[in-house]
Amino acid sequence: MKLKRQYTKLLFLALVFNTVLFSFSSCSDDNEAAVNTEEEVVDDSNFEATDWTAETHSKDANPNFDEVFDDTAVKRLDIVITEARWQTMLDNMTSLYGPFGAAGQGGPPGGGGPPGGGIPDENTTTENPVFVPAEVFYKGKEWYRVGVRFKGNSSLQSSWQAGILKLSLKLDFDEFEDDYPQINNQRFYGFKKLSLKNNYDDKSMLREKVTADIFKNAGLAVSHTAFYTVYVDHGEGPIYFGLYTLVEEVDDTVIDEQFTNNNGNLYKPDGDAATFAAGSYAENEYVKKTNEDEADFTDVNALLNILHDDSRTTDAVAWRTNLEAVFDTEVFLKYLATNTVVQNWDTYGRMSHNYFLYNNPENSKLTWIPWDNNEALQEGKLGGSPELDFSDVNATEWPLISHLYADAVYKAKYDAYVQDVVDGAFNTGTMQGQYATYSALIEPYATSEIQGYSFLNSSSDFQVAINELNAHLSQRATAVSNYFN
Repeated sequence: MKLKRQYTKLLFLALVFNTVLFSFSSCSDDNEAAVNTEEEVVDDSNFEATDWTAETHSKDANPNFDEVFDDTAVKRLDIVITEARWQTMLDNMTSLYGPFGAAGQGGPPGGGGPPGGGIPDENTTTENPVFVPAEVFYKGKEWYRVGVRFKGNSSLQSSWQAGILKLSLKLDFDEFEDDYPQINNQRFYGFKKLSLKNNYDDKSMLREKVTADIFKNAGLAVSHTAFYTVYVDHGEGPIYFGLYTLVEEVDDTVIDEQFTNNNGNLYKPDGDAATFAAGSYAENEYVKKTNEDEADFTDVNALLNILHDDSRTTDAVAWRTNLEAVFDTEVFLKYLATNTVVQNWDTYGRMSHNYFLYNNPENSKLTWIPWDNNEALQEGKLGGSPELDFSDVNATEWPLISHLYADAVYKAKYDAYVQDVVDGAFNTGTMQGQYATYSALIEPYATSEIQGYSFLNSSSDFQVAINELNAHLSQRATAVSNYFN
C-alpha cells in the first residue's frame, strides 16, 4: 500500500508539473462561475484522453450504479488541481465567506466543527463557488479537465470559517467541454454530475447514507449514495481530505433512471416560496433545474392556489380531487411519515429548502424528492424536528403539512405510512444491523482523518456518535408507540 501511494504521488506530481494554468471564459449550463484570468499563460488543451473507454467515459454508457454506488466498499477518488487553480478556488471562497478559519480562532482547525452549534449567519451569499478544471483518478484511470468546485450553503460557510478544509465538492465531468473538445460529453461510468458531501455536523458519518437508504427502502425516489475517501493534490502530493459520501445528482440520473420520462419541470425551491404559504409565490424561488429557458411555472402556481382554495373547508372531496390532479399526495404523505419518524429538521417543516419537486410527465403531478440528509436521525436544531402529530408546526407557515394532516382522509394515510416505516424501512432490528455493518465498514477511514480535515475531536467521537444513533432508534420506536396510543 505504501509503494502504491508513493507511485500515485509521483504520477500526480508529474501531471501537475506538466499541466499549467490557461485562460478560458466562463461557461456552465447551471449559470455557475468558472475561472477567468487575464494573465498570459500556456495553453494546456493539447492532450490525448488515453484512458477513455466507452464504458467508463462515454455518454453512451448506461449509468453503472453497481460500480459507482457500492454499499459494500469504501472506494477512493483522487483529485489533482494545479497550484494556481487551487489558489483561485481559495481566493474565491475568501471573497464569498471571508478569511479561512475566521470563526474558529482559539481552537484547532479540526476541532469538531464550527462554534455556536453549526448554524451560520443566514445573511450569506447565494453565489456558487467557482469551477476549475481538475483531473480525477479512480482505479488507475484518469478523467480529464473535470469541473470541480466547492458546494453547500450553511455547511460550506461554517466549515470554511471554522478552518476545516474538508469541504463538500461538486464534480461536473463535461463542464469544460467547450474548452477541451477531447472531453465532449465526458461521463464517469454514465454519470455527468456527482456530489461529494463532507458529512458536516455528523461525527458518525452515516446520516447522509443511511437516511437515503431508508427513503429508498420506503419506496421513494431518492439519490443513490456511497462512501468514498477523497485525496486532493494541489501541488505537493495527495492530501487525505477525509471520508465523504458520494451522492447522485437529482437533475442528472435520478430523474433519468427513476422516472419513465425526464422531460418534466424539476424544481429546487429555496426561500419563502418553498413554504407554499399563502401569498408566497415567487418564480425566482422555484429554482428550475430542467426546462430553464421556458417561463412556465403553472404547475407550482396551481399547487399553491389549490392548496389554499376555500373548498378545503367547504368541500373536502372536491379539494382533494383538485389537489391530487397536480400534486402526488401519496408520495408526499409517505415521504412526510418517513421523514418525521426518522427525524430531519433541516427541510420542509422547519427550513424552506432541501427538497426537489418533479412534474412527472407520466401523471402530470408534482412529485416530492428528498435531498441533503446529513442533519437527519437526530432531534436537531432550531426547535428540533417536528412532532409526529405536528402540534409544534406553524400551520400558516407550512401548509403542505398542516392542511393535509388536518384532513381526515390524508391523516389516516399518513398514520398508515408511519406504521409502515417502523415495521419496514426503519425497523429497529434492521437498522441496528445496518448501523453495525456500515460503522464497521467506515471506521478505519473515519478515525484516520487528520486535523484540519475532520469534524472529529478524537477517534473516540466516532463510536460515541454510533451509540447515539442506536439510542435514537430506540427513542423513535417509543415515540411512534406513544403517538398511536
